[in-house]
Amino acid sequence: MEIIVDKFDDIKILRFEVPGFENLDLKKKLFIYHLSRATLAGRDILWDQHGKYNLMLRDVLEAIYLLDEEGEEWDNFVVYLKKVWFASGPHHHYSTDKFVPGFSVDSYHSWISQLKPGMAKLTPEHLRAENISLLQRLIFDADFLPKRVNMNPNVDLIAGSANNFYQGLTQSEVEAYYEQQKEKSENKKLSFGLNSKLIKENGRLKDQKYSVGGLYGKALSAINGHLKRALPFAENKEQQEIISLLIDFYKTGRLDLFDTFSIKWLAELDGDVDFINGFIETYGDPLGIKATWEGVVQWIDKEETRKATTIADYADWFEQNSPTHKKYKKEKVSAVSLKAINAVMLGGDCYPASPLGINLPNAEWIREEYGSKSVTLINISNAHHKASLSTGITEEFTLTEEEMALDKKYGALADNLHTHLHECIGHGSGKMLPGVSAERLKNYGAVIEEARADLCGLYFMYSPKMIELGLMPNLDVVKAHYNAYIRNGLLTQITRIKRGDKIEQAHMRNRQMIAARAYEAGQGKVIERVVKNEKTYFIIKDYATLHKIFGEMLREIQRIKSEGDFVSAQNIVEAYGVNINRKLHEEVLQRFEKLKVPPFTGFLNPNLVPIYKDGHIKDVRIKYVTDYAQQMMQYSAEYGFLNAIEELE
Repeated sequence: MEIIVDKFDDIKILRFEVPGFENLDLKKKLFIYHLSRATLAGRDILWDQHGKYNLMLRDVLEAIYLLDEEGEEWDNFVVYLKKVWFASGPHHHYSTDKFVPGFSVDSYHSWISQLKPGMAKLTPEHLRAENISLLQRLIFDADFLPKRVNMNPNVDLIAGSANNFYQGLTQSEVEAYYEQQKEKSENKKLSFGLNSKLIKENGRLKDQKYSVGGLYGKALSAINGHLKRALPFAENKEQQEIISLLIDFYKTGRLDLFDTFSIKWLAELDGDVDFINGFIETYGDPLGIKATWEGVVQWIDKEETRKATTIADYADWFEQNSPTHKKYKKEKVSAVSLKAINAVMLGGDCYPASPLGINLPNAEWIREEYGSKSVTLINISNAHHKASLSTGITEEFTLTEEEMALDKKYGALADNLHTHLHECIGHGSGKMLPGVSAERLKNYGAVIEEARADLCGLYFMYSPKMIELGLMPNLDVVKAHYNAYIRNGLLTQITRIKRGDKIEQAHMRNRQMIAARAYEAGQGKVIERVVKNEKTYFIIKDYATLHKIFGEMLREIQRIKSEGDFVSAQNIVEAYGVNINRKLHEEVLQRFEKLKVPPFTGFLNPNLVPIYKDGHIKDVRIKYVTDYAQQMMQYSAEYGFLNAIEELE
């Protein structure tokens, strides 16, 4: 099966396989099928969270797409639409900068003049002059809503961001409001603001809850419908209780119910099928308060889970042997679980771009009192690694044959082990000091948390314990991963950044921060910068000392997190994670452009096709035949539950 199915602009779309699905019994297939439908039903929510006008933009662009014209202007329009589909809006999914269209205003109006109500999801309101003019501004005016998530510490993070979490508010108003909410509440553990939009109405601030009877009600009702249909096929009573709690949460929007759901969810470990569904990650809000909607349906990879479970079983050993200060460690690590899974369906903020691993719940108090559940998406990770080797990226930025051989032999194993450690040990470790909340780190919180998790993985991979536990054969696995991490942090990941821009995405800031700080700490002797044939490479000369440097960094990053030290977080991120050497950046971009490989990756979901007999589903078959544009148009037609015009009101 061909792994790369589409390329456009800076994006490539891959297929991921779900090995063994066809051998599952019908009950499990039906459980996965209905959970998958619930995963796709929330698609519109993310679009609206990303921007107030995004649903209307999508409706109009998809209606234009049905005109099916030809020529350079048309080809550029199709690329623009594919990018908008990928990002769930007109802002890049990583940089969050607004896209620059490759077609003209005249072409836009020519296509608009051919549209009629009934095409795609168009209504007469879509085609009103003021809405067409507004969309023109959204597409072509570089100064109108230029950035979805503005992380610049010198501007108002709320007023400067185009996301749709807040309306008519400033950063200071938002911070003061949620501080007051926490002070007034008897339950101070709640994730205040997680599932709501905060607006100013007649001078007063008001939280609009996401619930069946409130904001996003139609989409949440559809999700609940599919969750209810999944209930009879659950593998055990615990899964039924978990799904029922999620249904009640979506009905009411009560955050205490979501906490109860999260605690029950992390404790359910017996089923082969699992899912993620909810308002979860806060990367889309510069203040880290509001959560975007996402969903994943997953099926256990038993062999890889055996390895992952070994790591989870020794979570307390890793915690107590961490180089972090004793007062920042948990006295005893609560239940931590880790599964290696095959993703079956991706949705919301996990689609088309997918994480490699997930650790939840995010609420720090739940982690400390009840533990966490981690998953590594094996089939997604393997697809990434295959694509990297097949396109020549690794070879271009690797100097020696020895380094290349290590990557080919151990790269996939090393990636998976680091992800296991990152999700289970990294995110599951450490504690906050009394009275300190994660929100203190504000716009640097996500970077610090990801750095903490990455450094846990990097530090413990080198431990003899990994060999003792049978998780890897020798330290060559670690060498392969250290090579890849430094290569990515200092070279290959900046292929995703436009000339002249800074790094803004949290994971990318984290990786450069670690690699750049390690390079500096080693004074060029631990990691050597080599220029050969006018090409720059970074070669690790002393793996043992690099391991120690990672340990020292982990100790400091955990301190920053535990103390909520905003100033130190700001200093280290801004010093190492944000700026790029312009000369090196230009060189890397030129080398990468010759490969003609888009730097960003997304995935096409498989199709789950129910087979009916006498009105009942007798089988669910998995197919990999849809292309990217077909899937996007299909999803808009089948899962477009929110009315674009109503959401503007």
